[in-house]
Amino acid sequence: MYLSRFLSLHALWVTVSSVMQHYPSVWGHYDVCKTQIYTEEGKVWDYMACQPEARDMIKYVKVTLDPPDITCGDPPETFCAMGNPYMCNNECDASTQELAHPPELMFDLEGRHPSTFWQSTTWKDYPKPLHVNITLSWNKTIELTDNIVITFESGRPDQMILEKSLDYGRTWQPYQYYATDCLDAFHMDPKSVRDLSQHTVLEIICTEEYSTGYMTNSKIIHFEIKDRFAFFAGPRLHNMASLYGQLDTTKKLRDFFTITDLRIRLLRPGTGEIYVDEQHLARYFYAISDIRVYGRCKCNLHATGCKEENKRLLCECEHNTTGPDCGKCKKNYQGRPWSPGSYLPIPKGTANICIPSISSIGTNVCDNELLHCQNGGTCINNVRCQCPPAYTGILCEKLKCERDPGGCSQNSGQGAISHGPLLLVTALLGAAGLCIC
Repeated sequence: MYLSRFLSLHALWVTVSSVMQHYPSVWGHYDVCKTQIYTEEGKVWDYMACQPEARDMIKYVKVTLDPPDITCGDPPETFCAMGNPYMCNNECDASTQELAHPPELMFDLEGRHPSTFWQSTTWKDYPKPLHVNITLSWNKTIELTDNIVITFESGRPDQMILEKSLDYGRTWQPYQYYATDCLDAFHMDPKSVRDLSQHTVLEIICTEEYSTGYMTNSKIIHFEIKDRFAFFAGPRLHNMASLYGQLDTTKKLRDFFTITDLRIRLLRPGTGEIYVDEQHLARYFYAISDIRVYGRCKCNLHATGCKEENKRLLCECEHNTTGPDCGKCKKNYQGRPWSPGSYLPIPKGTANICIPSISSIGTNVCDNELLHCQNGGTCINNVRCQCPPAYTGILCEKLKCERDPGGCSQNSGQGAISHGPLLLVTALLGAAGLCIC
């Protein structure tokens, strides 16, 4: 008896798993732009919001330094060891591969033993400030999905600012300040992300927890993305639906995690002490062995792919959209103003596809590929969409209730989530003689 019931459960699970494959994005992953569904009228396209997977964005970055001659080694110079600031017989020489520390070693994956790193010149011109700007550019709009992590080999700087740009480096805004003494360096009280909340998540803070000097076990600086996500999605980011809802409805929050460029402004090297030792200035410099930036191409929820073309990232746009960020409608698909996709309603979102322009509509109004009748509409001989009772428009894209003075109520069908999979599971359980209790 138990064996037969187990086999029934196993068969049920196999069947349900097979059925659920027809709903690849119902749980809010946004990894499919459209899928074919079966209706009484036959097979049609169902469109949904979609976005590319997150990836290591450092693979596509361009790095520039200001001043451009700030890298050590030309001319060669000696500097002090990382672990022992008084052992000053190490050499940086740009003409010798084993002794060179060029900017690309901030990102190399393999590295030479024991580690590889970019290194600045030493602070030999003290008391003139040792300032370095490291700019990371993608020539593409990026949505950050994980912490920005910078690993220093020189001891973390006493003063540093992380900045972002949303317009390809034309203007900059601070992301976070870092200092051993925030009040003295930036006239700000020290804070950490743990001091923030949902209401203050966009506050620009100065933190002291990442600014110790010469400590071999303290090399890393974070800009905490996930901790900020957690204010909306919970400590383990289990409630991503809540986060997506906030990103969808709050432009300032969405823009906070969006960049085209990052800039690391190094203002004072790690000294590990109050006073600078002018007899040993070769102790003071910057060295970075790794920078990590994870994110996804911003495609306005109109693409699941992003390709590199002519050393530039471009969204592989769907929904009849085009442009680097899928930011406009294709020619002849401007029947209504372009709009980004929406994460809402959870879990599939709203595609907001571009529809044909009135002037471009001839005999081919709809088909089963690009010009799909939406919301269960049926394409009749490629010349018109036969819409369900609640919908209207060229492609059945509008709710009829939107034309009413009272607008659409919750019972209008807008934002309704299909219960098809749940009903199917219930029916299969019943067929197996089981119940959901």
